[in-house]
Amino acid sequence: MPQMPQQQADASRTRRFARRLPLVGAAAVGSVVLLAAPAFAHVSVQPAGPAPKGGYATVNFKVPNERDDASTVKLEVTLPTDRPLASVMPQPVPGWKIDVKKSKLAKPIEMHGEKINEAPSKITWTAEDKGVEPGRFQQFPVSVGMLPEDADQVVFKALQTYDDKEVVRWIEPTKEGAPEPENPAPVLQLTAAEDEHGGADAKSGDKGHVKSAAAGQDAADGDTTARVLGAVGIVVGLIGIGFGVFAGRRRSA
Repeated sequence: MPQMPQQQADASRTRRFARRLPLVGAAAVGSVVLLAAPAFAHVSVQPAGPAPKGGYATVNFKVPNERDDASTVKLEVTLPTDRPLASVMPQPVPGWKIDVKKSKLAKPIEMHGEKINEAPSKITWTAEDKGVEPGRFQQFPVSVGMLPEDADQVVFKALQTYDDKEVVRWIEPTKEGAPEPENPAPVLQLTAAEDEHGGADAKSGDKGHVKSAAAGQDAADGDTTARVLGAVGIVVGLIGIGFGVFAGRRRSA
């Protein structure tokens, strides 16, 4: 039985709606991504090079300005007290005043054979001019040590202050297997401890040596194979030339 005009119209509308569903879904996902983008603009810490356990490292505290109507004029970084860093030396940053506060330790630590009763507990950078303006970021380098030997990371806490007096507290811990918190604390990931010669530990060094030797052997084998194939190619080429000359002579005869 043929469809009525109304049924045909309904069927046509259904097909058009089905074709548009992927476009609507893509637009919705794009909107979610755009709305979520500012969450990535948080204060972080990254090493300028290796950050070995039990060693020293230069780290950069990166401060992006995610606001469009205010500038960042102060950064306060609280240093860990459970595993204190006895040596903390900030690098001068043009346009910023630096203050390092020390606190007495509940339990003295030993560093290079000397007992230390106090250690840096907070670094404060205060802008002397415009600070970090909207759409910009600033890095604050610091040399730190000795890094803990029995931990895989060092967690800092940071306060970011704007010129309109708003303070953003980057202090929330990130738990393994859980979503990243709204205001995560900066985390420095540590690398394997270095040996007395400045390299990785003995096991890592042995593994690296074995890998290098294997790579060298593979390269040698590859070079030998290439030479054999090249020689075979030359022989085949000579045979082809000889066959061509012979065939030409037969045609001439």
